[in-house]
Amino acid sequence: MRAYFFSDVHLGLGNRDQEKQKEDQLLRFLRRILPDTDRLFILGDLFDFWFEYATVVPKGYHRTLCAIQEFTDRKIPVDYLAGNHDFWMGRFFQDELGVQMHFEPYETVLDGKRVYLHHGDGLAQNDMGYRLIKPVLRNRTAIALYRWLHPDLGVRLARGSSRTSRQYTSQKDYGEQEGMIAFARERIRQGVNIVVMGHRHRPIEQDVEGGVYINLGDWIDHHTFGEMQDGHMRLRTWDEKGK
Repeated sequence: MRAYFFSDVHLGLGNRDQEKQKEDQLLRFLRRILPDTDRLFILGDLFDFWFEYATVVPKGYHRTLCAIQEFTDRKIPVDYLAGNHDFWMGRFFQDELGVQMHFEPYETVLDGKRVYLHHGDGLAQNDMGYRLIKPVLRNRTAIALYRWLHPDLGVRLARGSSRTSRQYTSQKDYGEQEGMIAFARERIRQGVNIVVMGHRHRPIEQDVEGGVYINLGDWIDHHTFGEMQDGHMRLRTWDEKGK
């Protein structure tokens, strides 16, 4: 079988021209892999912000949503592991697009290999602030209360907060690499063959304890993705020419 993995596109992060160019590249990638894909994995932060109301979802992403639905329409399973920027999801992706949603890290088996999937957030060795606030942000009561805000106001506030957070954290080194590799090493010692993450925005392919650790990088600067075929995992780059 052949499976593809990508993460950290952060649609909505930049200005209109930047976002169109980034989305165009992503769409060319998705169209290219569609004919020979058996399974597609999105490991979080496809959007820089996503908040879903009962009858309202953020506008501006219809091209990407339609591209994802092309996979499920062809009976190609799509798994979406929510990241730290797009975990406020409801039933839209599952009910309307046929995507299998995951809100916690999980393990799956592909071609006989145990593959552990984790967005990567919360593993930094010295990011205690995020570890403390993560349970609050994902609290069902907090999410329900936030939905009382009008969508125009709620989305605008959250997008502003997301961009401010990105500007702040991009200037700091929280020790993500060390924390992620330590986590991957422990999982591989427990029998996992491949650990795949995103979040850090720096692509890495590394042998660890006889297994493989892959960080998918991002689609802001690197345009990297993972490809698994016949049980072998590779980190690849999508270039400007669509190759």
